[in-house]
Amino acid sequence: MLAKILTWNVVYQNKKRKYGRDRDDGEAREKTPEEPEDPLKDAATLYVGNLSFYTTEEQIHELFAKCGEIKRLVMGLDRFHKTPCGFCFVEYYNHQDALDCMKYIGGTKLDERIIRTDLDPGFQEGRQYGRGKSGGQVRDEYRDEYDPGRGGYGRAIADERQKEEDEYGKGR
Repeated sequence: MLAKILTWNVVYQNKKRKYGRDRDDGEAREKTPEEPEDPLKDAATLYVGNLSFYTTEEQIHELFAKCGEIKRLVMGLDRFHKTPCGFCFVEYYNHQDALDCMKYIGGTKLDERIIRTDLDPGFQEGRQYGRGKSGGQVRDEYRDEYDPGRGGYGRAIADERQKEEDEYGKGR
């Protein structure tokens, strides 16, 4: 019985320490130099996803300028074809405008698609290209439903369907 109590006490103390509640005076612990600072704390850049492939920069600028002055807008591009692939980065001049945008514009419709917005630590050259095998977004590679706003079927599914059509077309 004593062993159970001691084990429980050690577990409880570890949890208190983990969550910064190990001080008797109620003060939260201070950050140690080893803990990384939150890169999104002052972020003024938004990642915008689930855009139609046919959404233009002008449409995005018109919608997102309602929350604050836009410093820069970078469209996500297919790595090989250099065509829009359904995401972009919107950079504001200050953090509060980005937060307002997330609050008021995130989850709304643009080109009949519900867009999602997330804070981003900041755009760096090269991030505007899709990371999928075919150059677009990874999530579009394996989409199995038909989505006209994102180019039809996912690329892997479209390739599979094309292979089946070729096989049946040859009389096999």
